[in-house]
Amino acid sequence: MPIPSYFGPPSSSQNSFRRDTGREEREREEMPRLIEIPLLTHSTASAATTISRSATVRVLLTAFTILLVLHLTISPPSKSTYHSLFLSLSDNATAACHLLALTRRPHVAGTPANAAVAAYVLAALSFSSLPAHSVSYDVFLTYPLRRSLILSPSPRPSPGPTLAFDLVQEIYPGDPYADVAAEVLPTFHAYARSGAAAGPAAYANYGRLEDFAALRAAGVNVTGAVVLARYGKIYRGDIIKNAEDAGAAAAVVFTDAKDYGGGGQGRFPEGPGMPASGVQVGSTYRGSGDPTTPGWASASGCERWSAAEVAASGLMPGIPSLPVSAQDGEAILRTIGGQVAPDDWQGVEGAPLYRLGPGPGFLNLTYIGNETLATIQNVFAVIEGEEEPDRYVLLGNHRDAWTFGAVDPNSGTASLLEVAQRFGKLQKRGWKPRRTIILCNWDAEEYGLIGSTEWVEENREMLTSRAVAYLNVDSAVAGPGFHASATPQLDELLKQASEKVQDPDNSSQTLYESWVASNYSSLIGRLGGGGTDFTAFVQHVGVPSVDMFFGGGYPVYHSMYDDFVWMEKFGDPMFHRHVAAASMWGLVALRLADEEFLPFNYISYASELQRSAKILEDDVLGMPVTFAPLYKSIKALKKAATKIDNQRKALERNFLSLNWRKDPLKVRELNDRLMMAERAFTDRDGLFGREWYKHLIYGPSMHDDYGSKSYPGIDDAIEKAKSLDTSESWSFVQHEVWRAARVVTQAALVLNGKFT
Repeated sequence: MPIPSYFGPPSSSQNSFRRDTGREEREREEMPRLIEIPLLTHSTASAATTISRSATVRVLLTAFTILLVLHLTISPPSKSTYHSLFLSLSDNATAACHLLALTRRPHVAGTPANAAVAAYVLAALSFSSLPAHSVSYDVFLTYPLRRSLILSPSPRPSPGPTLAFDLVQEIYPGDPYADVAAEVLPTFHAYARSGAAAGPAAYANYGRLEDFAALRAAGVNVTGAVVLARYGKIYRGDIIKNAEDAGAAAAVVFTDAKDYGGGGQGRFPEGPGMPASGVQVGSTYRGSGDPTTPGWASASGCERWSAAEVAASGLMPGIPSLPVSAQDGEAILRTIGGQVAPDDWQGVEGAPLYRLGPGPGFLNLTYIGNETLATIQNVFAVIEGEEEPDRYVLLGNHRDAWTFGAVDPNSGTASLLEVAQRFGKLQKRGWKPRRTIILCNWDAEEYGLIGSTEWVEENREMLTSRAVAYLNVDSAVAGPGFHASATPQLDELLKQASEKVQDPDNSSQTLYESWVASNYSSLIGRLGGGGTDFTAFVQHVGVPSVDMFFGGGYPVYHSMYDDFVWMEKFGDPMFHRHVAAASMWGLVALRLADEEFLPFNYISYASELQRSAKILEDDVLGMPVTFAPLYKSIKALKKAATKIDNQRKALERNFLSLNWRKDPLKVRELNDRLMMAERAFTDRDGLFGREWYKHLIYGPSMHDDYGSKSYPGIDDAIEKAKSLDTSESWSFVQHEVWRAARVVTQAALVLNGKFT
């Protein structure tokens, strides 16, 4: 099926990404060819009866030797041959054209524009000869109806001017997307509380717990104030929650030039920085999935919470809020008096002096939202495994964007479609994966990981018993520099794959070499945060997972300026980073799907747990808490990990004798232990007060959904105990240590594969 043309052809600027038309024929010629071996005929067999017994034996041995040599030398291409071919099939023109098509219009979840992009993804997957389908859910989303923000010098009429902010992101001269700019939603916070609030303005830096503690220590009372905080450091939903807990009447969050101005390289379109009118929009929901179906899928006719029950969950903001631009934030700051803010709370050179307030500037804020059920669509393509079709390797990226979404998320979507195209070409050359590969394109991630979470909740039991790994890419490319996070058993696989991929910014070295050179302290991060679609897989089900990207944070994040022009000028001018992202993503998937033994290493996992436990233990020295149970369980895990690693090596040593191939159940059983060990780190009761999060080793920070914590239950309990300092609170810390020790022990038992 041809790919729909309603997104328009690539612009003339893409002429530099022409495909090498002769490449496909050259690749076909380079592939190893099969040689037909004639079978022994009946007449040949009859003649053999006249030969003496010893001669017959010699003939048969000779024939067997010849056949064995032929089998070893001219057998079909190996899996590793196909993996090398996958890397050679890269095409930056494909990624560029896909990204241009995906970002022609703004496409927020639940809108017709996003449904059109879903149709494009479905068609592109089908065009790559992959069986594709979509799955729909009706979920609770919000859109802005009315907003206003008015600044006056004081709560009563005064000679000073009153300023009503227009809350508009400006179109720049020559903007190629000016014709569709009206389709960009007005700037808002998804799930913000509808209502009006007024109060003196007070400045709270990044809105973290420590920032509000600093205000209290300075004698600044924000009760009844409208708090102004800047984006950065923590999740915006936690900024609003912290302001609410501090007694604020409302919150305004601005995009400070210090964090998003482009670092002196200029503002877009001349430089990569956020324009003065640019606004970072986003969700303020502090949960995962549809807020009306917590823990179960939003299937047709399902049970739903009422609006009152959703509000009572505490995961929605209790005060109204709005996001504003750098220029609007600075206008508010100029009216705030009181104490001068600390040096590290100040803005860039040339910005007004930041003071704490509250007042005399006075803000009137109104936000009215439309809360509705809207239809979203997840799109899938399935490549069925030849030997283990019931074991799944999943690759996922979300599609919906707050505006055009060139970086977030459609650089990842373009890379996913590039991976799909390469997989399709491999299939035409005879490749069949050992295990099933599923390509997943999620919807409504921006609202709160909704598409992926609903699908995981609907397919929880299948995933629990059959998912090998989940490989996530969200914003695949925002600039130079490779970054990865993973559950620890996948660390070595990531390193090995990166040694095969060329560095997109330096063709003389591998990606691994540049990766190591730029990350001295911690090469691979951990998947404890709740910022993207791996969350449901890791923290709810316990599936080994990876998250990868190039470039990290970028200035025009979640704004109208995250478009193809920004990507082409600043993010990835030649689209070589998109190619590298697709190469890493696909190669890791191929290793997991094709290798007889899953490339998992739990020895490194045990070492990681040991280091993380020591950090927490040092944090409570002198307190009535012992980590001895946890250390004992980690020791058992390391022993079990070493044992299963030795068992795998012993089976591999039998390769030449082919004995292990005659007993595939041994391979299957060992792989199942490797696959299921991650599930053992989950607990059915979940984290205290956050029951949906089941993983007791990695989870989000209690006060920053983006932040990752090791042993999140222990960490939460320690933070509370430090505040209360009661025997009961420290006893609860000890209880959480025991809980963590129990799941680590369970993981060791799973790796051992035997009952106690």
